[in-house]
Amino acid sequence: MQRLKKKKLISLALGIFAPLTFSTLRVNASSFGAEIFCTMRDGGNDHESSWEGAYTYIKKQKGGLFKVSPKDAAAQITETVIREREKFSYCVEYLDNLHPNRKLIRELEKEEKRKDKEAKDRENKRKQLEKELEEANETISEEFTDETLDRYSY
Repeated sequence: MQRLKKKKLISLALGIFAPLTFSTLRVNASSFGAEIFCTMRDGGNDHESSWEGAYTYIKKQKGGLFKVSPKDAAAQITETVIREREKFSYCVEYLDNLHPNRKLIRELEKEEKRKDKEAKDRENKRKQLEKELEEANETISEEFTDETLDRYSY
């Protein structure tokens, strides 16, 4: 009976402290990820390289079975910058790049696909017309011989 109580007590303690430990790791990872992103941006780096550096660090620190999605990592960085506003006051202007307008991106991708399709269709039509022209020229050259084109024969 005592042994069963000890097991229950140990499992209860693990159940309480384990999530606190993992949430602390997440907060530290996102905090340092935000620091990486903001420092790189403030140093003059472009958005892509700063984002890749911060996102790679957050993914690496998360560990576990599931990786952090880019959307979640961007949210973590944003939360950290807002939560620690005094520390990251210079970084607020860069947050809009972390959350691009997804609808606009989808529309631009759709427009690009449409233009690619139109270009392929034009190319296929051009090739088809060239082929028809070539076939027509062969037919004409077979109909006319040198005798029919001799302008001095009366």
